[in-house]
Amino acid sequence: MKKIILISLSFLTLQLSAQEEKKLLRDGNDMYEKGNYPAAEKNYQKSLEKKGDYYKGSFNLGDAYYKSGKYQEAAGQFEMLAARKTSKDTLAKAYHNLGNCHLQSKKYEESITAYKNALKNDPADEDTRYNLAYAQKMLKQQQQQEKKDDKKDDKKDDQKKDDQKKDDQKKDDKKKQDQQQQQQQPKNQLSKEEAQRLLEAMNNQEKETQDKLKKKKAARVVAGKSDKDW
Repeated sequence: MKKIILISLSFLTLQLSAQEEKKLLRDGNDMYEKGNYPAAEKNYQKSLEKKGDYYKGSFNLGDAYYKSGKYQEAAGQFEMLAARKTSKDTLAKAYHNLGNCHLQSKKYEESITAYKNALKNDPADEDTRYNLAYAQKMLKQQQQQEKKDDKKDDKKDDQKKDDQKKDDQKKDDKKKQDQQQQQQQPKNQLSKEEAQRLLEAMNNQEKETQDKLKKKKAARVVAGKSDKDW
């Protein structure tokens, strides 16, 4: 895959100048070329402290942010530069890099808009045209993935609903079964406590009957007794 190209405006020919902001810019460029992006950031920021509207300092700071992976900060720089009145060539570069920042952040719709604005200012830029096509491809893939994820979520929701229906049906069936068992149970069927009380009453009654029989038997023996004289 072709490398996404970041345009660096400041590395065009710089005229030697004794002005401090330009010296800081050159120092920042040296650090940038050495891959020391945090140091480059500091120098670019210092150059902007000397001259707040220094376009090259702002542009290069955006580049340094981008190289450090600070895509949100870089996008802020290039958005600010794109809003300023400047030449079409410079504006095209600012939009191109803005598109790259959004692309790295997977904000494909925003990157497509930025690349289209870059091409409006420089229709012949093939690098921007390639990046635009790549962003459009990534957006399409993202949308397709989102559709798949939505379908998966819908299936999960449907499965949950089905499971809930099954649980509710089981509860209803159990309730109906219990009701049927209660209806089929004989009306005169005794509970456990009632049966226990009845059994105790029967035992007591049996005991009383036995006691009465014993008393009657004993009375008959006494009544039939005879004394013999000697």
